[in-house]
Amino acid sequence: MDLADFAAMIGASVPDWHRRGACRERPDVDFFPEDGIGVALAQRVCAECSVADECLAYALEHREEHGVWGGRSQRWRARYLKAAARRRLSA
Repeated sequence: MDLADFAAMIGASVPDWHRRGACRERPDVDFFPEDGIGVALAQRVCAECSVADECLAYALEHREEHGVWGGRSQRWRARYLKAAARRRLSA
């Protein structure tokens, strides 16, 4: 099941940027790897994607905990969000 199928199932819409993503022709499983090699392969696809910034923003906004979004791993996103929260608290 891809994002479009899932969105239709729950009555949501697919973000416009997703239809233009370099990932649209690849299986979703490619972007939910189980190891570092899989992450690196997904990041290569994202590196060539014209909507990687929108994808990453979506993942951060929706607190996506799994997968590679916008070329960033789940670990990177978790560290980024944690650092952003610290900056807000110290401001």
